Amino acid sequence: MRIVYFTHSLASCWNHGNAHFLRGVASELVARGHDVRVYEPAGAWSLANLLGDHGEEGLTAYRQAYPELGSTEIDAEADPVPLIEDADLVLVHEWNPPALVAAIGRARARGGRFTLLFHDTHHRAVSAPDEMRAYDLAAYDGVLAFGETLSEVYRGWGWGARVWTWHEAADLRRFHPPETEGPREGLIWIGNWGDGERTEELESYLFRPAEACGLALDIYGVRYPEAAQALLARHGARYHGWAPNAAAPRLFARHRATVHVPRRFYATILPGIPTIRVFEALACGIPLVSAPWNDAEGLFRVGQDFLMVDRPDQMADALRLIRDDADARAALVRAGLETIRTRHSCAHRVDELLAIVDRLRSPVLEPAA
Repeated sequence: MRIVYFTHSLASCWNHGNAHFLRGVASELVARGHDVRVYEPAGAWSLANLLGDHGEEGLTAYRQAYPELGSTEIDAEADPVPLIEDADLVLVHEWNPPALVAAIGRARARGGRFTLLFHDTHHRAVSAPDEMRAYDLAAYDGVLAFGETLSEVYRGWGWGARVWTWHEAADLRRFHPPETEGPREGLIWIGNWGDGERTEELESYLFRPAEACGLALDIYGVRYPEAAQALLARHGARYHGWAPNAAAPRLFARHRATVHVPRRFYATILPGIPTIRVFEALACGIPLVSAPWNDAEGLFRVGQDFLMVDRPDQMADALRLIRDDADARAALVRAGLETIRTRHSCAHRVDELLAIVDRLRSPVLEPAA
């Protein structure tokens, strides 16, 4: 198939958590012989920030890890028809300008023969529903939502059987345990500071427990204001700034464990969505302890694939267990890898995507409202 994906950025992972999944899916599609073309708006915020902070060198890790991938910058206000008129499948990510999303829909409505899907991987449908309702999706064939609770939102908006839950997953070509095991010390946390969505949770479930256990803590991510960096320093954590997503397996391999602290929306009103960090960590064979979230869809075997605590005071105990018990660490790694490899790889998600496309091409589905 000729597949076109419109994304915020394929090249940059600076505060762009979807980069891992997008790259993994595109790579899998290419490996299966599909013609994949990716377009991103010129001057995309993520790429502009990456280049501003690190220059062209900031793209080196991506280019080395994904030599088969590439993207083309476009004017988001230009006519998209020449880009998609020969496509079989067009995917449009929600982090695109509404005008571009609408223009692609108009091209479909005017007789475009491609299947057109909207891909939503954010919490704005519940945190800022007016923003998402402003997207003109009338001509789209369906919606891919990265969690069942998000799918339910779209069903409530009239999409019926034309919304599918399409979770993120791990790119096993790049995210896997190290070939040779070296020394592992301390904790690692990879994540962006964000917009105050989990400041209290980070201190309660990560900074204080790590300090209480005497575990060195390395932090990687962007958008940490001076106050956040001062908070890290008070707890003895070492802040390293941005790291390319492609470097995450190497960073995980240096550490004994990692912690997942979900953003508040995913721990409360969008249960069942773990975000990419859980998939990344388990795929790389590093023991994981998570702050509470509801695995409402049974994606994992909580307590086997990773440990989950209910309260901040339990986190230090869980970290001590992983620090001191080699058998417990090994059991978590084995179970986590098994679940990822049998259920949650980008290859699994490509199988799901192609099955959805086949279904859309076969009669008869309930029409969207």
